[in-house]
Amino acid sequence: QVQLVESGGGSVQAGGSLRLSCAASEYTSSMGWFRQAPGKEREGVAAIASDGSTFYADSVKGRFTISKDNAKNTLYLQMNTLGPEDTAMYYCAADPYIMRAIEALGNILRFAYLGQGTQVTVPS
Repeated sequence: QVQLVESGGGSVQAGGSLRLSCAASEYTSSMGWFRQAPGKEREGVAAIASDGSTFYADSVKGRFTISKDNAKNTLYLQMNTLGPEDTAMYYCAADPYIMRAIEALGNILRFAYLGQGTQVTVPS
């Protein structure tokens, strides 16, 4: 059982930045982030494949960057130019199967391991 622990959430003014981290108890091939805003469905945000390739949802493309430090088994999400629409609980997810980044994002809600989430709030 892979344990995932997110950190780095908080409240930030519109236009600001935050960096989320997700510490994994062991290496997994595919990882990513999804979010859920109040009253809305879960939304895949970004994914990174085992070869380091990445894929993003259109809503965050150009503003968010996903990265991974394999030596530390830690996943990151750098979020820039945040807006009220980014307010949500952000979750880390991981899966042992090797897949392309675009497939990882499409399947992220069915990943084997999910974290507890970290809240990001951008007041309007």
